[in-house]
Amino acid sequence: MIDLYGISSPNVLKVIIMLKETGLAYDLHRIDIWAGEQFTDEFKALNPNSKVPVIVDHDGVGGQPVTLFESGAILFYLAEKARAFLPTSPPDRYATMQWLMLQMGTIGPMFGQATHFRGSAPAGQDYSLSRYTTEVHRLYDVLEVRLSQASYLGGDDYTIADMAAWPWAGMYHEQNGVQLSKLPAVKRWIDDVAARPAVVRAHQEWPTLVAYALGRRASADPDKRDRLHGRGRYARGPKS
Repeated sequence: MIDLYGISSPNVLKVIIMLKETGLAYDLHRIDIWAGEQFTDEFKALNPNSKVPVIVDHDGVGGQPVTLFESGAILFYLAEKARAFLPTSPPDRYATMQWLMLQMGTIGPMFGQATHFRGSAPAGQDYSLSRYTTEVHRLYDVLEVRLSQASYLGGDDYTIADMAAWPWAGMYHEQNGVQLSKLPAVKRWIDDVAARPAVVRAHQEWPTLVAYALGRRASADPDKRDRLHGRGRYARGPKS
């Protein structure tokens, strides 16, 4: 059995999709980030970086428990455990890994910052919002080029690279003003992934997680919000 710790975020969704795709049994434990549960000693023992997702595989390597954080590392681990969705031939394997790293190092952070400055930052952040939204549009263009050359990010086959990128690219185009009608290859890929039975099943669970997160956000006190975002008395840089 695998314990998955998370809340409604694209990085958690990608792990849920992988678990659905592989059929590995798991329990989902909601972490209330708006109440600061990720900063408790118990959670930091699982992830010292105080982020979700985290998994604990109680039947890990050699039958011993394995604890992992960082969604890309989790996908890689689950792919090796299930022997699925990660090519074995070196060229395809490296192609998959490079697009997985692009999602982890660029797509996720840029999309996440655009979302933050659009919905959580105080007024007067026009430069930051413009910068990150511009990056989001540029990254959709990068995906369009790749997906015009191949069916999936890693090549001919659906892999963990697609599972990593789809929750971001498939769900954040409207709020960033990206017109999929001008990105036919990206739209085709988004639709193909969305139609997969495992992705459909993952989305059946998603509304409950989203409703939970929105409810907890609405009831969070200002200090907890400041701690989550690293601002106010928790800020270590310029306060302006």
